[in-house]
Amino acid sequence: MTVETALPLGHFMAMCDDTGMFQHAIFDVPDRLHGYCVDDNARALLLCCKLGAVGEAAVARAMAPRFAAFVQHAWNPDVARFRNFMSYDRRWLEPAGSEDSHGRTLWALGACAAWVDVPLTARWASALFSAALGTVEGFTSPRAWAFALLGLHAYCPAHPHDREAARLQLVFAERLNQQLERYARPDWVWFESRLSYDNARLCEALILTGQALGLHLLVAAGLRALSWLAAQQTSPDGHFRPVGTEGFLAGAHRPPVAFDQQPVEAVAMISACLAAYHSDPLAIWPDEAARAFDWYLGANDLGAPLVDPDSGSCRDGLHPDRPNENRGAESVLSYLIALADMREFAPRAVE
Repeated sequence: MTVETALPLGHFMAMCDDTGMFQHAIFDVPDRLHGYCVDDNARALLLCCKLGAVGEAAVARAMAPRFAAFVQHAWNPDVARFRNFMSYDRRWLEPAGSEDSHGRTLWALGACAAWVDVPLTARWASALFSAALGTVEGFTSPRAWAFALLGLHAYCPAHPHDREAARLQLVFAERLNQQLERYARPDWVWFESRLSYDNARLCEALILTGQALGLHLLVAAGLRALSWLAAQQTSPDGHFRPVGTEGFLAGAHRPPVAFDQQPVEAVAMISACLAAYHSDPLAIWPDEAARAFDWYLGANDLGAPLVDPDSGSCRDGLHPDRPNENRGAESVLSYLIALADMREFAPRAVE
């Protein structure tokens, strides 16, 4: 596995206009027909928060304002929720998005609130994060809790006197842990009765929150679930095999190959392994992260590379018989965030 010295940002830049980041592409051509969504613009803002640490601070400062503006415009104070989908002519298509898109936006805002290189933007992010956080307490989605926890992990150290944020950090972590206790059994160590999408983010949220709060039981629970997930996502040949878009039920017969496979699963695994490595610096975590990263490069069920290392574009996933040749926002952002996260491992993990 090789991690390039500079992030390839050509396709990322091509997918943006002055409104934000387009949601989809046809091959590598931005698809205006399907407009924009807050999910991808929040991910893009999160990427900007990471770019400064990998030598791309100028790009981050230049691009972050348009993603921040999109997120601000997505906020609907009438219902205390973020809208998600916007048409190309800048019309919102619903008054509120999903619980998961709200949580994902909070995650980006929390990261931005701790971005010391842009203090005014950090103040903006902090205010909006605070306004939108309480809504999550009424949510039932474990992923929304996990995304909010990832935002709180960045936000709370920068705002140590925010008692409500500290309270909700513990509330959401306890909910996730209770989910794990409810569904786990010897052959099924998971938070729900099925695996679906962005799975490793649940583990990452528990591990990071346990580390931050000094609650070792939370860390241990997150590590246990992540170890089990890693085993489920390893093929008999030893390469990374993410859960396909259809997922599978607890105890159900799992098909030999689960399609369609999505880039977001690989980056989630990498980030969770990074969190685990900081708490439990065993050789397994860099190895698992490298296995997930190599999925982008062709170590997958089709033996097909998904990325163009020059432009940074990433195919939208693997079908049973071929890669998806379209290269949308979620895919390129997943790949670039994976690249940035891999650089945080010890040098031996990226050589």
